[in-house]
Amino acid sequence: MSGHQKETKDVVVDFMRVFSKGDLQGILDYLTDDATWWVGGTIEGISGTKNKEEFGEMLRGLSQLTRTGAIALTPLAWTVEGDRAAVETESYAELHNGRVYNNLYHFVFTVRDGKISGIKEYLDTEHTRAVFVD
Repeated sequence: MSGHQKETKDVVVDFMRVFSKGDLQGILDYLTDDATWWVGGTIEGISGTKNKEEFGEMLRGLSQLTRTGAIALTPLAWTVEGDRAAVETESYAELHNGRVYNNLYHFVFTVRDGKISGIKEYLDTEHTRAVFVD
């Protein structure tokens, strides 16, 4: 792995660690000012492309539904090339309503100057809808 690829992976590893703690400001600090977060599917309020501010608002709302204030992310497998990291990931969170959120994802992160400038999130939207919406 080249030095650039290691830096890309290190940024994403650290981001997932902070994300898993529910530190909203820490999470947003990892994103460039012009960062975008895209979520697959058609879940109202979750799917689609969000800028940094919109993503923060969505995350604040979701984290309030969880017992720990966070959705833990565990990376399972990596492919890193240059400034892009593709990561198969598992999430876990227990909600106040007794439901458990345990989803599988494929994330694609783009890193620029030590920060994340873009995220694409592919996930089981039916599980997300059943736990957070229905």
